[in-house]
Amino acid sequence: MDRVRDGRRPDGRPRARAPLWTEEPVHRPRMPDPVRAAAVRAVLLVALTTTLAMAAVLLTLAGSWLAFPVLVATVAGTVATTWGVLDVWVTRQVWRQRHGVVSVPSSTAREMRRMRRPRYP
Repeated sequence: MDRVRDGRRPDGRPRARAPLWTEEPVHRPRMPDPVRAAAVRAVLLVALTTTLAMAAVLLTLAGSWLAFPVLVATVAGTVATTWGVLDVWVTRQVWRQRHGVVSVPSSTAREMRRMRRPRYP
C-alpha cells in the first residue's frame, strides 16, 4: 500500500487536512452602505431592463401583440436604469464629500503652487 496515497504519515498517524480555502486580505475597503445600496438597485434595474429588451425582441419576432407594451416598458426601464446608474455616481460623490476623503492634488495644482511660490535670488 502506498504511504503517500493512503493519507497517513510515515509513522502511521493520519495527515492533517489542508483547509478548503485561505482568507486573503482585501485590497480595497468595502463600499459604504449608501453607495452599495444604490449599486444593488442599479444592477437590479439593469437586469430587469435587459430581460424586458430580450422579451421585446422575441415577441416582435413572434409577431405577438404584447411586443408593443413590452417595448414601452423597455424604454421606461432604460430611463429608470440611467437614473439608477447616475444615482450610484452621485451617491458616491456625496459620500466622499461628506466624509472627507482626502484627494491628491493634480499635477496642474502643484504647478500653480510652484508658480506662486516666492523665488529667492
